[in-house]
Amino acid sequence: MSHKSLNAGLAGINAGETSISTVGKEGVGLRYRGYAIEDLAQHASFEEVCFLLLYKTLPDKGKLCEFRERLREKRYLPTDIKTILQHLPANSHPMDVLRTGVSVLGCLEPETYNNNQNEISERLLAILPSILFYWYHYHRSGKEVITDVKDNSLAGYFLQLLHNEPADINHKAILNKSLILYAEHEFNASTFAARVTASTLSDFNSAVCAAIGTLRGPLHGGANEATMELLEKFQTPDEAEKGIKDALEKKQVIMGFGHRVYKKNDPRSPIMKQCAQTLSMTTGDSHYMPVAENIEKVMWDKKKLFPNLDFYSAVAYHLMNIQVALFTPVFVCSRLSGWAAHIIEQRKNNKLIRPNAYYIGPDPKNYIPIEDR
Repeated sequence: MSHKSLNAGLAGINAGETSISTVGKEGVGLRYRGYAIEDLAQHASFEEVCFLLLYKTLPDKGKLCEFRERLREKRYLPTDIKTILQHLPANSHPMDVLRTGVSVLGCLEPETYNNNQNEISERLLAILPSILFYWYHYHRSGKEVITDVKDNSLAGYFLQLLHNEPADINHKAILNKSLILYAEHEFNASTFAARVTASTLSDFNSAVCAAIGTLRGPLHGGANEATMELLEKFQTPDEAEKGIKDALEKKQVIMGFGHRVYKKNDPRSPIMKQCAQTLSMTTGDSHYMPVAENIEKVMWDKKKLFPNLDFYSAVAYHLMNIQVALFTPVFVCSRLSGWAAHIIEQRKNNKLIRPNAYYIGPDPKNYIPIEDR
């Protein structure tokens, strides 16, 4: 292989097969097991999508009710996890807290022949918000979070744990859409990390920990946090326009724009933008959307770059009073469904993932004994 034939970052390389989702296919768009993301976001619940990803089919009402009840029953936190969460630093990054919680759970409830992959997937889907908000509230108020919440949706559970009150119905509907949009995205960096780990025949929780660690980076899941930090720099749309133009002239990277796979637009972004617009109107916030839209216009006019899902998700989360440090953990609570589906798929027809590397180091050298150097 010549050096010129390499694809940096494996861009454009087909590293395997999947039946879980299509991403960036011309004329097809983003689909989960054949279903268009636009239809799922408009009509489905996140729990339906989780069921679809894990069990390869949409549930009927009875199966969906049973699935939701199983998830609700699996929200409880073992005492040992509570103890460890109490001892984590209050200034830990929430992503580190989630990674630690999943790792500890793998010790307390190790994968065996008695607990199948789907049971582990459901347990993780159910417990992630419990882990996050037990630590979050313990270190802020000294009080333990109440996990016995009657709301059987993950969106409602997440928001109620965060705000200590039943979720606003409109906020719950919008967070539900967001969770669906983030649920699955083929061989993205975190999913590929999970599949690499699974390909070594490691345990389920280790593969999820690898994915969480990968998602933490600002070039992947952390982009929504970076987007909010960008938006908060500007007080007016005009100031945003000038600031972005100046940044582009300095060749600075503007987070939340462009995508490795999509060439014309991110099909998830218009859905999230509409959600952000709705929240802007219902909350009476007239600041963030005009600033965001001006940034979007400049990026298209100057660079022909479109906003990806993270850009308007940051606006929507902020308007739902979700703290910036929790943006990527929302991503985790959603993408776990996709990770789990991929771990199961990888194991079904497994082959160790081990690519080659092009060597660019020094030519062969002769070793000289230390006394002769």
